[in-house]
Parts: sequence; C-alpha cells; structure tokens
Amino acid sequence: MIYEYWVVPAPRKGEKARGLKSSEERFAYALTTLLTDMGAQGWEYQRADALPCDERSGLTGTKTTFHNVLVFRRALEQRDDQRESKKAAGQTMAFAASAPAAPSLGAAVQPLGSAPALGPATSDD
Repeated sequence: MIYEYWVVPAPRKGEKARGLKSSEERFAYALTTLLTDMGAQGWEYQRADALPCDERSGLTGTKTTFHNVLVFRRALEQRDDQRESKKAAGQTMAFAASAPAAPSLGAAVQPLGSAPALGPATSDD
C-alpha cells in the first residue's frame, strides 16, 4: 500500500462553543473539530510531533523553536496496470511511503539543445 502524508499545525488555542467553560474543554473541542474535518476528507490521524525549526532572531541571529504538528496519512489508489506490472516483475511491496510529487516547472523549462541568447535585447521583426 502506498500512502501520502499531510502535516498540519496543531491548534494553539481553544474554540468557543456553547457549554464549554474551561480552556481544556475548548482546546479539546478545537482538536476534535480538526481531527473530524481531516477524517471526513479521508485522512487518518497518525501522531503528534514537536519538531525543531531554526528561525531568525534580530538582524543576524537565529534561534531554535519547536512547533507542534499533527501527522495524517491516506492510502493512494494504485492503478490496475501498476499492480500487474509489479506482480509480473516479481516485486513485493513490504513497505512503501511516498510524498506528493514535486511540481513540474512546465513552460519555464528550456528545451535541450540550444542555449538562450545573451546580450542586449534585439528585435526579431
């Protein structure tokens, strides 16, 4: 099975709702709402992590802060031709995880074979 992962920042404060009085109840409600929304989109909750992040501090300094994130995953649909080609090749998938594919640059990519012209702009009229 191949999975895609999605990492979202954990809520930092609670949400107001009728009948919720304490900050713990409001925070739990905010977390419940986030988990329910992600579950409705097909994402399965995996874990919560606190990960370090280097940030700028002042003009030249840096400091390390920790961010709380929630990790979700969902199974990607494999096409039938991919399954058959793996079976034909005798490959077994004990564990496979993949990140979403990197976006392509599209039209900004120069075709191979010729370098762009350098120098002052000229008119081709």
